[in-house]
Amino acid sequence: MKANEIMNVCSRTLHKTLFRMKEHSPEILLAVGIVSGIAATVTACRATLKVDEVVDEAKEKLDKIHEAGSIGATEHGLTYSKEDYQHDLTIQYTKTAVEFVKLYGPSVGLGIISIGCILGGHHILRKRNAAITAAFTAVSTAYNTLGERIKEKYGEDVMNELKYGLKTEQIEETTKTEDGNEVKTVKEVVTAEPSPYAVFFDEYNRLWKRNPEYNLMFLRAQQNIANDMLISHGYLFLNDVYDMIGIDRTKIGQMVGWVYDPQNPSYVDFGIYNAKNRQKRAFVNHDEPSILLDFNVDGVITDKFEKYIEMRK
Repeated sequence: MKANEIMNVCSRTLHKTLFRMKEHSPEILLAVGIVSGIAATVTACRATLKVDEVVDEAKEKLDKIHEAGSIGATEHGLTYSKEDYQHDLTIQYTKTAVEFVKLYGPSVGLGIISIGCILGGHHILRKRNAAITAAFTAVSTAYNTLGERIKEKYGEDVMNELKYGLKTEQIEETTKTEDGNEVKTVKEVVTAEPSPYAVFFDEYNRLWKRNPEYNLMFLRAQQNIANDMLISHGYLFLNDVYDMIGIDRTKIGQMVGWVYDPQNPSYVDFGIYNAKNRQKRAFVNHDEPSILLDFNVDGVITDKFEKYIEMRK
Protein backbone atom coordinates (compact mmCIF):
# COMPACT_ATOMS: atom_id res chain seq x y z
CA MET A 1 0.00 0.00 0.00
CA LYS A 2 1.32 3.40 -0.96
CA ALA A 3 2.16 6.03 1.62
CA ASN A 4 -0.62 8.41 0.51
CA GLU A 5 -3.21 5.60 0.69
CA ILE A 6 -2.07 4.79 4.23
CA MET A 7 -2.39 8.45 5.15
CA ASN A 8 -5.91 8.60 3.66
CA VAL A 9 -6.99 5.50 5.59
CA CYS A 10 -5.57 6.92 8.83
CA SER A 11 -7.25 10.27 8.18
CA ARG A 12 -10.64 8.68 7.54
CA THR A 13 -10.31 6.53 10.65
CA LEU A 14 -9.36 9.54 12.75
CA HIS A 15 -12.28 11.63 11.48
CA LYS A 16 -14.73 8.77 12.02
CA THR A 17 -13.46 8.40 15.58
CA LEU A 18 -13.77 12.14 16.22
CA PHE A 19 -17.28 12.11 14.76
CA ARG A 20 -18.31 9.23 17.02
CA MET A 21 -16.82 10.99 20.04
CA LYS A 22 -18.67 14.19 19.19
CA GLU A 23 -21.90 12.26 18.66
CA HIS A 24 -21.60 10.58 22.06
CA SER A 25 -19.96 13.53 23.83
CA PRO A 26 -22.77 13.92 26.44
CA GLU A 27 -22.43 10.28 27.50
CA ILE A 28 -18.63 10.54 27.51
CA LEU A 29 -18.68 13.72 29.60
CA LEU A 30 -21.16 12.18 32.02
CA ALA A 31 -18.99 9.07 32.42
CA VAL A 32 -15.85 11.17 32.94
CA GLY A 33 -17.74 13.32 35.45
CA ILE A 34 -18.89 10.29 37.45
CA VAL A 35 -15.41 8.70 37.44
CA SER A 36 -13.84 12.03 38.44
CA GLY A 37 -16.35 12.44 41.25
CA ILE A 38 -15.57 8.97 42.59
CA ALA A 39 -11.82 9.64 42.30
CA ALA A 40 -12.27 12.96 44.13
CA THR A 41 -14.03 11.16 46.98
CA VAL A 42 -11.33 8.48 47.21
CA THR A 43 -8.44 10.98 47.21
CA ALA A 44 -10.25 13.11 49.79
CA CYS A 45 -10.61 10.07 52.07
CA ARG A 46 -6.92 9.24 51.67
CA ALA A 47 -5.95 12.85 52.38
CA THR A 48 -8.05 12.85 55.54
CA LEU A 49 -5.99 9.96 56.89
CA LYS A 50 -2.89 12.18 56.76
CA VAL A 51 -4.51 15.25 58.30
CA ASP A 52 -3.65 14.27 61.88
CA GLU A 53 0.02 13.99 60.98
CA VAL A 54 0.08 17.46 59.42
CA VAL A 55 -1.90 18.98 62.29
CA ASP A 56 0.32 17.40 64.96
CA GLU A 57 3.48 18.60 63.27
CA ALA A 58 2.09 22.11 62.86
CA LYS A 59 0.91 22.17 66.49
CA GLU A 60 4.34 21.10 67.73
CA LYS A 61 6.11 23.85 65.83
CA LEU A 62 3.55 26.48 66.83
CA ASP A 63 3.92 25.48 70.48
CA LYS A 64 7.68 26.05 70.24
CA ILE A 65 7.14 29.44 68.61
CA HIS A 66 4.62 30.46 71.30
CA GLU A 67 6.97 29.20 74.02
CA ALA A 68 9.90 31.15 72.61
CA GLY A 69 7.72 34.24 72.33
CA SER A 70 6.52 33.93 75.93
CA ILE A 71 9.98 33.31 77.45
CA GLY A 72 11.47 36.34 75.76
CA ALA A 73 15.11 37.15 74.97
CA THR A 74 16.31 38.02 78.47
CA GLU A 75 16.69 34.47 79.75
CA HIS A 76 18.73 33.22 76.84
CA GLY A 77 20.57 36.34 75.85
CA LEU A 78 19.00 36.15 72.44
CA THR A 79 17.07 38.69 70.51
CA TYR A 80 13.54 37.39 69.67
CA SER A 81 11.45 40.40 69.00
CA LYS A 82 7.70 40.59 68.41
CA GLU A 83 8.41 41.09 64.72
CA ASP A 84 10.35 37.82 64.62
CA TYR A 85 7.57 36.11 66.56
CA GLN A 86 4.89 37.27 64.09
CA HIS A 87 7.14 36.42 61.14
CA ASP A 88 7.66 32.84 62.38
CA LEU A 89 3.91 32.42 63.00
CA THR A 90 3.13 33.63 59.48
CA ILE A 91 5.65 31.24 57.96
CA GLN A 92 4.31 28.30 59.93
CA TYR A 93 0.69 29.04 59.09
CA THR A 94 1.66 29.36 55.44
CA LYS A 95 3.52 26.05 55.46
CA THR A 96 0.53 24.35 57.12
CA ALA A 97 -1.84 25.81 54.53
CA VAL A 98 0.44 24.60 51.74
CA GLU A 99 0.41 21.10 53.26
CA PHE A 100 -3.39 21.12 53.31
CA VAL A 101 -3.43 22.28 49.69
CA LYS A 102 -1.12 19.40 48.78
CA LEU A 103 -3.41 16.98 50.58
CA TYR A 104 -6.76 18.17 49.23
CA GLY A 105 -5.67 19.89 46.01
CA PRO A 106 -6.08 16.75 43.84
CA SER A 107 -9.54 16.11 45.35
CA VAL A 108 -10.67 19.67 44.67
CA GLY A 109 -9.26 19.52 41.14
CA LEU A 110 -11.01 16.24 40.38
CA GLY A 111 -14.22 17.63 41.87
CA ILE A 112 -14.04 20.67 39.59
CA ILE A 113 -13.43 18.40 36.58
CA SER A 114 -16.38 16.23 37.61
CA ILE A 115 -18.77 19.18 37.92
CA GLY A 116 -17.48 20.71 34.68
CA CYS A 117 -17.96 17.49 32.70
CA ILE A 118 -21.48 16.90 34.01
CA LEU A 119 -22.53 20.49 33.34
CA GLY A 120 -20.87 20.37 29.92
CA GLY A 121 -22.79 17.22 28.95
CA HIS A 122 -26.02 18.78 30.21
CA HIS A 123 -25.35 21.92 28.14
CA ILE A 124 -24.81 19.86 24.98
CA LEU A 125 -28.03 17.92 25.57
CA ARG A 126 -29.98 21.14 26.11
CA LYS A 127 -28.66 22.57 22.85
CA ARG A 128 -29.56 19.38 20.97
CA ASN A 129 -33.04 19.26 22.50
CA ALA A 130 -33.58 22.90 21.56
CA ALA A 131 -32.52 22.14 17.98
CA ILE A 132 -34.83 19.11 17.82
CA THR A 133 -37.74 21.15 19.19
CA ALA A 134 -37.10 23.93 16.68
CA ALA A 135 -36.96 21.46 13.80
CA PHE A 136 -40.12 19.68 14.94
CA THR A 137 -41.90 23.03 15.34
CA ALA A 138 -40.92 24.02 11.80
CA VAL A 139 -42.21 20.71 10.39
CA SER A 140 -45.44 20.97 12.40
CA THR A 141 -46.01 24.54 11.22
CA ALA A 142 -45.41 23.58 7.59
CA TYR A 143 -47.76 20.60 7.96
CA ASN A 144 -50.55 22.75 9.45
CA THR A 145 -50.06 25.39 6.75
CA LEU A 146 -50.33 22.74 4.05
CA GLY A 147 -53.53 21.44 5.63
CA GLU A 148 -55.06 24.92 5.62
CA ARG A 149 -54.15 25.40 1.97
CA ILE A 150 -55.74 22.06 1.04
CA LYS A 151 -58.84 22.97 3.03
CA GLU A 152 -59.07 26.36 1.34
CA LYS A 153 -58.73 24.92 -2.17
CA TYR A 154 -60.48 21.54 -1.97
CA GLY A 155 -62.63 21.76 1.14
CA GLU A 156 -62.55 20.27 4.65
CA ASP A 157 -63.63 16.78 3.56
CA VAL A 158 -60.62 16.39 1.26
CA MET A 159 -58.33 17.81 3.94
CA ASN A 160 -59.57 15.31 6.53
CA GLU A 161 -59.32 12.46 4.02
CA LEU A 162 -55.66 13.26 3.33
CA LYS A 163 -54.80 14.21 6.90
CA TYR A 164 -56.24 11.13 8.58
CA GLY A 165 -55.86 8.65 5.72
CA LEU A 166 -59.61 8.05 5.56
CA LYS A 167 -60.68 5.02 3.57
CA THR A 168 -64.18 3.80 2.82
CA GLU A 169 -64.64 0.04 2.98
CA GLN A 170 -67.70 -1.97 2.09
CA ILE A 171 -68.53 -4.68 4.62
CA GLU A 172 -71.14 -7.36 4.08
CA GLU A 173 -73.22 -8.23 7.13
CA THR A 174 -75.75 -11.01 7.54
CA THR A 175 -78.79 -10.42 9.74
CA LYS A 176 -81.89 -12.46 10.50
CA THR A 177 -85.38 -11.13 10.12
CA GLU A 178 -88.28 -11.90 12.46
CA ASP A 179 -89.39 -14.84 10.30
CA GLY A 180 -85.88 -16.37 10.48
CA ASN A 181 -84.70 -15.48 7.01
CA GLU A 182 -81.14 -14.30 6.51
CA VAL A 183 -80.66 -10.96 4.84
CA LYS A 184 -77.32 -9.76 3.56
CA THR A 185 -76.61 -6.04 3.66
CA VAL A 186 -73.62 -4.03 2.56
CA LYS A 187 -72.44 -1.20 4.80
CA GLU A 188 -69.84 1.42 4.16
CA VAL A 189 -67.34 1.84 6.98
CA VAL A 190 -64.80 4.65 7.13
CA THR A 191 -61.42 3.77 8.59
CA ALA A 192 -58.54 6.09 9.39
CA GLU A 193 -54.79 5.73 9.84
CA PRO A 194 -53.76 6.40 13.46
CA SER A 195 -51.57 9.41 14.25
CA PRO A 196 -48.06 9.10 15.79
CA TYR A 197 -49.66 9.80 19.18
CA ALA A 198 -52.12 6.88 19.11
CA VAL A 199 -51.81 4.19 21.82
CA PHE A 200 -53.67 1.01 22.70
CA PHE A 201 -55.55 0.78 25.97
CA ASP A 202 -55.67 -2.98 26.38
CA GLU A 203 -54.69 -5.87 28.63
CA TYR A 204 -51.01 -4.84 28.60
CA ASN A 205 -51.92 -1.64 30.47
CA ARG A 206 -51.79 -1.84 34.28
CA LEU A 207 -54.98 0.28 34.57
CA TRP A 208 -57.01 -1.81 32.11
CA LYS A 209 -59.76 -4.09 33.41
CA ARG A 210 -61.64 -6.92 31.75
CA ASN A 211 -64.86 -5.03 32.30
CA PRO A 212 -65.62 -2.94 29.14
CA GLU A 213 -68.04 -0.68 31.00
CA TYR A 214 -65.42 0.13 33.64
CA ASN A 215 -62.78 0.94 30.98
CA LEU A 216 -65.15 3.34 29.20
CA MET A 217 -66.06 5.03 32.47
CA PHE A 218 -62.38 5.30 33.48
CA LEU A 219 -61.26 6.83 30.16
CA ARG A 220 -64.15 9.31 30.13
CA ALA A 221 -63.25 10.37 33.67
CA GLN A 222 -59.57 10.83 32.76
CA GLN A 223 -60.55 12.84 29.68
CA ASN A 224 -62.67 15.15 31.84
CA ILE A 225 -59.82 15.54 34.35
CA ALA A 226 -57.41 16.33 31.50
CA ASN A 227 -59.71 19.09 30.27
CA ASP A 228 -59.98 20.51 33.79
CA MET A 229 -56.17 20.49 34.06
CA LEU A 230 -55.88 22.22 30.68
CA ILE A 231 -58.19 25.03 31.79
CA SER A 232 -56.58 25.28 35.23
CA HIS A 233 -52.91 25.20 34.16
CA GLY A 234 -53.26 26.79 30.75
CA TYR A 235 -51.33 23.98 29.07
CA LEU A 236 -51.08 20.19 29.09
CA PHE A 237 -48.41 17.90 27.64
CA LEU A 238 -49.33 14.62 25.99
CA ASN A 239 -47.06 12.85 28.47
CA ASP A 240 -49.25 14.17 31.29
CA VAL A 241 -52.22 12.42 29.68
CA TYR A 242 -50.13 9.27 29.15
CA ASP A 243 -49.38 9.26 32.90
CA MET A 244 -53.08 9.49 33.70
CA ILE A 245 -54.00 6.41 31.64
CA GLY A 246 -50.97 4.24 32.44
CA ILE A 247 -48.99 4.73 29.22
CA ASP A 248 -45.20 5.07 29.24
CA ARG A 249 -43.88 8.53 28.45
CA THR A 250 -42.35 9.25 25.05
CA LYS A 251 -39.94 11.87 23.71
CA ILE A 252 -42.52 13.35 21.37
CA GLY A 253 -45.04 13.40 24.22
CA GLN A 254 -42.92 15.99 26.03
CA MET A 255 -43.11 18.39 23.07
CA VAL A 256 -46.71 18.16 21.90
CA GLY A 257 -49.89 18.84 23.80
CA TRP A 258 -52.60 21.46 24.28
CA VAL A 259 -52.60 25.17 25.17
CA TYR A 260 -55.76 26.82 26.47
CA ASP A 261 -56.65 30.10 24.77
CA PRO A 262 -59.82 31.74 26.16
CA GLN A 263 -60.37 33.47 22.82
CA ASN A 264 -60.21 30.19 20.92
CA PRO A 265 -60.52 27.43 23.54
CA SER A 266 -59.26 23.99 22.67
CA TYR A 267 -60.14 20.73 24.41
CA VAL A 268 -58.63 17.31 25.05
CA ASP A 269 -60.20 14.46 23.10
CA PHE A 270 -59.09 10.85 23.47
CA GLY A 271 -60.82 9.85 20.22
CA ILE A 272 -63.17 7.43 21.98
CA TYR A 273 -66.32 8.33 20.09
CA ASN A 274 -66.31 7.68 16.36
CA ALA A 275 -69.57 6.38 14.94
CA LYS A 276 -67.89 5.32 11.69
CA ASN A 277 -65.24 3.16 13.41
CA ARG A 278 -66.42 -0.37 14.19
CA GLN A 279 -63.88 -1.04 16.94
CA LYS A 280 -64.74 2.18 18.77
CA ARG A 281 -68.46 1.60 18.38
CA ALA A 282 -67.98 -1.83 19.95
CA PHE A 283 -66.00 -0.30 22.83
CA VAL A 284 -68.64 2.36 23.54
CA ASN A 285 -71.39 -0.29 23.37
CA HIS A 286 -69.51 -2.40 25.96
CA ASP A 287 -68.88 -5.19 23.45
CA GLU A 288 -65.10 -4.69 23.40
CA PRO A 289 -62.85 -4.05 26.44
CA SER A 290 -59.90 -2.53 24.50
CA ILE A 291 -59.57 0.53 22.30
CA LEU A 292 -57.03 2.42 20.20
CA LEU A 293 -56.87 5.95 21.59
CA ASP A 294 -55.84 8.86 19.40
CA PHE A 295 -55.37 12.38 20.70
CA ASN A 296 -56.21 15.73 19.13
CA VAL A 297 -53.05 17.55 20.23
CA ASP A 298 -52.50 21.16 19.18
CA GLY A 299 -48.97 20.29 18.09
CA VAL A 300 -45.69 21.52 19.60
CA ILE A 301 -46.78 23.76 22.47
CA THR A 302 -43.50 25.31 23.68
CA ASP A 303 -43.82 28.48 21.62
CA LYS A 304 -47.60 28.56 21.98
CA PHE A 305 -47.37 28.36 25.76
CA GLU A 306 -44.85 31.23 25.88
CA LYS A 307 -47.27 33.36 23.84
CA TYR A 308 -50.07 32.37 26.19
CA ILE A 309 -48.02 33.48 29.22
CA GLU A 310 -47.25 36.81 27.55
CA MET A 311 -50.95 37.28 26.84
CA ARG A 312 -51.85 36.65 30.51
CA LYS A 313 -49.41 39.28 31.80
